[in-house]
Amino acid sequence: MKLIDNFKRQYTLSTQIIIVIGIIAALNFLSYQIFTRFDLTQGKIYSLSDISKATAANLNDAVNVKAYFSAELPPQFMNVRQETKDILAEYQNYAPQKLRVEFIDPKDNAELQQKLQILGIPQLQFNILENDKYQVINGFLAIVVSFGDKQQAIPVVSDTKNLEYQLTSAIKKVTADAFPELAFASGNGELSADSDISAAGKKLAEIYATREADLSGGEKIPDDVNTLIVAGPTAKLSQRAQYVIDQFLMSGGKSAIFLINGVNVTNSLQANKNEAAPAELLAGYGFNIEPSLVLDAASDMASFNQGFITFTTQYPFFVKVGESGLDKNNAAVAKLQSIVFPWASPLSVAENKSGAKVEVLAKTTPQSWTMRDNFDLSPQGDFGASGNKAVYNLAVSLSGPLKSAFAKYIPQNSESGEHRASTDNARVIVISNANFIKDNFVSRYPDNLTFFQNIVDSVTLDADLITIRSKEVNERPLPQIADGRKRALKYGNVFGVTVVVLAFGLWRYFGRKKTRFADEL
Repeated sequence: MKLIDNFKRQYTLSTQIIIVIGIIAALNFLSYQIFTRFDLTQGKIYSLSDISKATAANLNDAVNVKAYFSAELPPQFMNVRQETKDILAEYQNYAPQKLRVEFIDPKDNAELQQKLQILGIPQLQFNILENDKYQVINGFLAIVVSFGDKQQAIPVVSDTKNLEYQLTSAIKKVTADAFPELAFASGNGELSADSDISAAGKKLAEIYATREADLSGGEKIPDDVNTLIVAGPTAKLSQRAQYVIDQFLMSGGKSAIFLINGVNVTNSLQANKNEAAPAELLAGYGFNIEPSLVLDAASDMASFNQGFITFTTQYPFFVKVGESGLDKNNAAVAKLQSIVFPWASPLSVAENKSGAKVEVLAKTTPQSWTMRDNFDLSPQGDFGASGNKAVYNLAVSLSGPLKSAFAKYIPQNSESGEHRASTDNARVIVISNANFIKDNFVSRYPDNLTFFQNIVDSVTLDADLITIRSKEVNERPLPQIADGRKRALKYGNVFGVTVVVLAFGLWRYFGRKKTRFADEL
């Protein structure tokens, strides 16, 4: 009988083990068939955006993605290779038959290396520690997206922070019949996309065809240009040049972005009112940039040189617009945390009678004031508020029906019969500052570049790619608090814990003393 009981127990245990193994095997099989994951990060930074999913799913023909990654890489780049594989695999989930991915090591293929150089892909040099000695090795970290005879290269994939944006824009660029074209206005001392704002120029060139439009001679802007960028002119635009811009917008479906300083500031902190602003043109659309400077309690730190000493101080002229000052209903700025505008001017816009939609993209805090004359920009100057504090607009968007700024008269030297009095669809963005997009500021404030790319996309691509780029915004600026509260928090941190411990000790001491006294009675 005992033998039978032992057999039953062993049989039951074996059966249970087999059942458990079977359940595990079944779950393992189902996990491959039914897969899901949850991305709990803000902005879903580890998941493809809807536009990326749609771009992959809507491919009409095969797109080849070749990742040229060397097998021998320093340890810090091994994760980049794996993360790139994961991202490309997720794209393939939405286009399993249309997106072909291949990883290639070009190490021993001299002909392939030469082809990559023609595409603008550099051979990188890495320092690695091997056999207790540092050695230099060559390698590649690049991706080429091709469709038919069109190719788009991502020359260096040093990290995957912005890879989704680069891949989606590359796929859209090679599969599109024609991609939008941007023109940077020139001929009147504007910022150059090749030097002054080269970081912005390079980023935009990844997606758009870019060119210059010389306005000094009064020639018309080519019809194939979709968006005109007028960045920081220092020489006054002629009436003819302003009229050319106006008629470009009146042709319908066109956009213009104006980055205009109300006050020009030199490297030696000398300030002069900007006489080169296209005031007549902007006034025709209802915009006015005041020749003054905005100061804000919500400002950023700035570094200055004094002799051989470099010091950093709070600088109210570096206006820092946080989330509360950004339009959360506009995709261009909805996910940004902050933008820094150095030496910005107040921007006002009149009620638009043509029915265009007016949106304030960026504005200061209520703790702002202006400096109108006798500009003292010294970091050691007196920044006391003069006059009443107020909120000032710094970036405003106008979209929809628009009347010509030259409705009452046509400037001389304009061809008869070419005038267009209005349009049903135009987009104009005016920012009362051109400094924010200069290379030296973009390197310190990356969100400035994101903001500029976003506004270009918003008027040119209907905001398709903005949702991807804005996922990686990382800055979390501290909210502004009153000086009294700052002091309270400071001294509370220093003495608060000590006071609490002393109070608790005294409470325990007198409590015990009271108990002993009661016991003695």
